[in-house]
Amino acid sequence: MTTIAVYPGTFDPITYGHLNILQRAAKLFDKVIIAVAADNYKDNIFTLEERLQLIHKCCGDICDENINNIEVESFRGLLVPYLESKNATAIIRGLRAISDFEHEMQMASMNKTLNKQIETVFLMSDTNYSFVSSTIIKGVAIMGGNVEELVPPIVSEALKRKYEVGGKNGRR
Repeated sequence: MTTIAVYPGTFDPITYGHLNILQRAAKLFDKVIIAVAADNYKDNIFTLEERLQLIHKCCGDICDENINNIEVESFRGLLVPYLESKNATAIIRGLRAISDFEHEMQMASMNKTLNKQIETVFLMSDTNYSFVSSTIIKGVAIMGGNVEELVPPIVSEALKRKYEVGGKNGRR
């Protein structure tokens, strides 16, 4: 039986922390689907299409002969029906700190209520990325700070374009 897991998120933008969780999840499951939330009620800086493109390019960089079981898609609505449509049995979630756990535990319990067959698998963040979040990355980038150690080069460049001085989303 093929084990399929879904790694959902906004990924606005994708970080090395996300990619670290993804690489580790890919070793645990036959297939991992990165499910990019299309309707997340957040103020995203990147459009859904831009996020999908960045993730595809970043995944291409980490995929090799040992990791070739990753797919990237978008989804709308509740996560559980999406998992059911993909015959997935697990949700991958990364945990950076104890503060993440409370929210993630609530979400896991709700998902379990919606479908008893779906398990949530928590992977602890690598200590190098335990403080990294897309929100922090955006906060540093909008102020012109360097985030190159925390995101892939293509993401760093995309952030620079979004937040260029005087630009639509940037500093003035």
